[in-house]
Amino acid sequence: MPAPEHPTRHRFHRTRLASAQLLIIPLLCICTQLAPRSALAAPLTNKQTRLIQYVDAHKDDALKLLERVVNINSGTQNLEGVRAVGKVFQAQLEALGFDTRWIDGAAFQRAGHLVATHAGSGPGILLIGHLDTVFAIDSPFQKFQRIDAHTARGPGVIDMKGGDVIIVQTLRALHAQGLLAGMNIRMVMNGDEERVGTPVSLARQALLDAARKSTYAIAFEDGDGDPTTAVIARRGSSNWHLRVTGTPAHSSQIFRADIGAGAIYETARILSGFYRELHGQANLTFNPGLVVGGTQARIDPHTARGTAFGKSNVISGVSEVSGDLRTISIAQRERAKTRMQAVVALHLPHTMAKIKFSDHYPPLAPSDGNRKLLALLDSTSRDLGFGPVSAVDPAKAGAADVSFTAGLVPAAIDGLGLMGDGGHTVHETADLRTLPMQSKRSAVLISRLLGDPATTSP
Repeated sequence: MPAPEHPTRHRFHRTRLASAQLLIIPLLCICTQLAPRSALAAPLTNKQTRLIQYVDAHKDDALKLLERVVNINSGTQNLEGVRAVGKVFQAQLEALGFDTRWIDGAAFQRAGHLVATHAGSGPGILLIGHLDTVFAIDSPFQKFQRIDAHTARGPGVIDMKGGDVIIVQTLRALHAQGLLAGMNIRMVMNGDEERVGTPVSLARQALLDAARKSTYAIAFEDGDGDPTTAVIARRGSSNWHLRVTGTPAHSSQIFRADIGAGAIYETARILSGFYRELHGQANLTFNPGLVVGGTQARIDPHTARGTAFGKSNVISGVSEVSGDLRTISIAQRERAKTRMQAVVALHLPHTMAKIKFSDHYPPLAPSDGNRKLLALLDSTSRDLGFGPVSAVDPAKAGAADVSFTAGLVPAAIDGLGLMGDGGHTVHETADLRTLPMQSKRSAVLISRLLGDPATTSP
């Protein structure tokens, strides 16, 4: 996911998972008393049981595939590395009867995307993954490393090569039971999720096209890293760039009527105004991530680096700030922009400021369809003995590609990927016990979306 994660954000998850496994029987008893009838455990069909057996019998194959792709550096700007990972998954999908194609990313300055289709008569199901990671080719964090029987560390192991492997393992299980034959499945694995290409309209065209032809969208990010939650709402991500100018002069003359306060004071006023006007709103965050100022100052948007020159005895002539804005709905986003622009317009004497916005990831607002799909995942998880699944707080999940399906598919869900902690850091670690767990959940979920008995589709 594009939003950096704190390395300790999931420090309790492995303990939580182990505790949940020990408490399955009493938990199910409690659920039987309290849960609505639709959420009670239902018997699995013979085919669903065989799906589970297939996943268990092929756990080693999934782990080998995971290690193989993690060991290929695919930082977003390592175009060859992203393509190499794409080729690995392309071969896996073609072996299952998918028609695949690679969309070259030259038009949007990225490696490209892997798109796969499996024609069938059922409802359209869109599976979403991504091939790139945040770790550049010169990063010291490059290889898959087993820590113990249940954990492994590696670049992109949870964000989100583990999720990609779960997609493949899910499809393999469905194929082995003959369930894949009639399925209408589209899959998009983007090569630039961690840093979307420009223009965004071209970079996400394939995903938008697939969403328009689908009834359900299922994405395999790691969500908040907790196997008891899934994502039915994500905040959108926009960038903003602020440029401020002032009147350079000797520092001894600052605040003089004909000189004013300078660019840096004006920048401080604006940022303080953003905080005063916007902080505290639910699901709204705004962050100035990079600030430069002085006699000369500039931020390069392509490298995300800033340069500045100035002296303590010179009033600053220019400053620039780059930041992001995250909102749960388009309406909230537009209200925030309006208030930020109003703050910017109140210039200190002899200063000028302009702010520009660029929208990258749209918000995925919660919807009835998303909630119904979560309810089906919840009942599936209970039936498998893994316990309930609830909606994650949108504040705990960054922007992701599933958001581009908003308004195009009746129901979408995310967070079915490999769980762990330390995403976007050199401590990125996977709980390998969730690899078969998530594969079983998604395989049975998809079988039920296609009308396999034991439940009703949303």
